Amino acid sequence: MKSFATLFISIFIILSCPIGSRAQEKAVRSFYIIGLHKEIDKSSARMFTDALKQAQTEGADYCILDLNTYGGALDAADSIRTAIMHSPIPVVAFINNQAASAGALISIACDSIYMRNGSSIGAATVVDQSGEVLPDKYQSFMRAMMRATAESHGIRHIISGNDTLEIWRRDPLIAEKMVSADSVLSFTPSEAIANGYCEGKAENTAEVIAHINNYKQIDYTITEHKSSLLDKIIYFFLSPIIQGLLLMLIIGGIYFEFQSPGIGFPLVAAIVGVVLYFVPLYLEGFVQNWEIIFFILGLVLLAVEVFVLPGFGIAGICGIVLVVITLAFAMIDNDIVFNAGDINLIPLVKPFAIVLVSTTAMLFLSIYLAGKLLPSRAFSHIALKTSLSSGREGFVGVEKESLAELVGKDAVVATDLKPQGSVEIEGKTWQAQLNYGYAHKGEIVEIFRHEGGRLYCKKKI
Repeated sequence: MKSFATLFISIFIILSCPIGSRAQEKAVRSFYIIGLHKEIDKSSARMFTDALKQAQTEGADYCILDLNTYGGALDAADSIRTAIMHSPIPVVAFINNQAASAGALISIACDSIYMRNGSSIGAATVVDQSGEVLPDKYQSFMRAMMRATAESHGIRHIISGNDTLEIWRRDPLIAEKMVSADSVLSFTPSEAIANGYCEGKAENTAEVIAHINNYKQIDYTITEHKSSLLDKIIYFFLSPIIQGLLLMLIIGGIYFEFQSPGIGFPLVAAIVGVVLYFVPLYLEGFVQNWEIIFFILGLVLLAVEVFVLPGFGIAGICGIVLVVITLAFAMIDNDIVFNAGDINLIPLVKPFAIVLVSTTAMLFLSIYLAGKLLPSRAFSHIALKTSLSSGREGFVGVEKESLAELVGKDAVVATDLKPQGSVEIEGKTWQAQLNYGYAHKGEIVEIFRHEGGRLYCKKKI
């Protein structure tokens, strides 16, 4: 019996040793720090979600979001908010100066909030690109999102005597008051602590870690997120400014290609713009297959309108609508727009504004550049265009008398007529347009009239 007791004690001691070692290992905490000191947009949303996944991969115990922002795009902020709320790792916000607008929404989603002296949180009213407050339906949606985020932290049960009080950890009504067109609520650190929207003050991430560790002597490691070169390139092309420039490159390339059919340079520029625009968004998960298909279909309709059906009709209108819609939808996560059967149009405001402004600006710029650049010899290999001369009847490309003499003559197609292009008559090249159909280079056509400095021709029967 005595030997049995000795054996039992020995086994207990052996088994208890690794348990103690594992407990000691768990005492070493790991903290993953993500810095977000910029406007909230798609690039910052991708950076944060990638960093949060990396923190999970490395087995971090806590993720600290070092935040300083005046806000940004609502759809990007919602992506960050959703990632925080679904994260298995506790995310702690360190407001390192400002957490305004979208920054307030992100902070409230975090498990804990610590604020630096002199910082503030709040002012989440929805505004447009010019800073004007949007109608109340947009504010109503933002208020609901703020309430839902605050409610996600649940209720605390406080025992007071024989009573048990239920108190929201983050009061949803306070979060709602941060969104208003009249009186916007913002908190200083002391006010945020008093209202349950801050766990304490901290001057740096080291003090935040001390708060988390309850000022106990616990060993810990710190890892700061560093973006790879590929990530930085993708973030660069996700910038709204760069996307606007790419849109201008796409529209400009398409415009010049339609103005000078068969020439490769504008088409190559447009293709490069399309690739640089869509690929980063596709890698981000914003671009769906239907958007790419609709974009190509829109271009096909525009080509049909220009080359097959001269004028401007239903094909051209449908093509423009499809191109604009797909370019705008490519900028956002479709799940935000179509959520559980409900349609939320708020995230579409900024993408459509970028697309419409960029497209309009590039169309005017293309028209201006076409008049300035294409007549010069330096660009003669891109398109053919006669120089303008002034006269009493306004600006005309060539003398009317010269054009009148060409009516009834045969001409050789110099560049493919789709239906516009150029023809050669007696060694001279003229702008021309086919009445219908398509004529290849080298075919013979007949000039039957002229108008506006352009020859109109038809195929020889």
